[in-house]
Amino acid sequence: MPELPEVETIRRQLDALLVGRSVVGLRSTWSKSLTGRGVEPMDMLGRPVTGVWRRGKVLGLDLDGGVSLLVHLRMTGQLLLDPVDSDEASVEETSATRVVLDLDDGSRLVFNDHRKFGRMVVLPTAEVVADPLLARMGPEPLGPAFDVEALTVALRRHPGLRIKAALLDQGVVAGVGNIYADEALWQAGLHPERRCGALQRTGVVALHAGIVTVLSEGVARGGSTMRDYVDARGDRGGYLDVAAVYGRTGQPCRRCGTAVVKTTVGGRGTHFCPSCQRAPRKRRSTPA
Repeated sequence: MPELPEVETIRRQLDALLVGRSVVGLRSTWSKSLTGRGVEPMDMLGRPVTGVWRRGKVLGLDLDGGVSLLVHLRMTGQLLLDPVDSDEASVEETSATRVVLDLDDGSRLVFNDHRKFGRMVVLPTAEVVADPLLARMGPEPLGPAFDVEALTVALRRHPGLRIKAALLDQGVVAGVGNIYADEALWQAGLHPERRCGALQRTGVVALHAGIVTVLSEGVARGGSTMRDYVDARGDRGGYLDVAAVYGRTGQPCRRCGTAVVKTTVGGRGTHFCPSCQRAPRKRRSTPA
């Protein structure tokens, strides 16, 4: 599933190319892929795009006249811009193409989604803030409001939760998923099974720095591609080329050389270095 760096990469690309462009046509081959909430998808027609933004893993397009489009890529969603008068290969529609938006300059925005889990939702801009998914999101980890204190407050709400599971909770930190959670914990030297309530301030400081570091690096490298993710140009992300632990089971830790281990935390595959990220001590049972 695309995480913050992947969606932010797409946002930056589309923001440079879509603002000022108008939607002049749309086609949908799967009814659940493009829906309306309070307005109809056809209400996008004739409206110029005024802004492209991101909240967590959700991409948003604001259009003139108070209409917005939310894009949830989910597991296999791809949002590709087919430019006009380009020397690059044209984006071909396939059996996985769910939605096509035609723009006034002859370009197209193509939404592919092999597994059909992704969603595009059209709604009044005034109602975006109340969207159920967006409303429960925690702070933006690359935003100015995300500091050590903000992370401390978020973690204190889940003292018994394992730190890996907490990072995957979008109510704690927006946009972090499985790849960057593992990477941030390695950066911080924290074992993924450590409980939030057991973290001292030094651990929270290290975790905050780790989250910002790996997400920033992810954005700089265009995100991570394992299977389906490509950016708006169809290019793969390069973060996994430098990943410290994710997807590197049995390979040497980039810090100490110990073999990377894979386990399961909260039902999710989890990678860590057993030397750099020491397991928490088990509580001794009290004799009867």
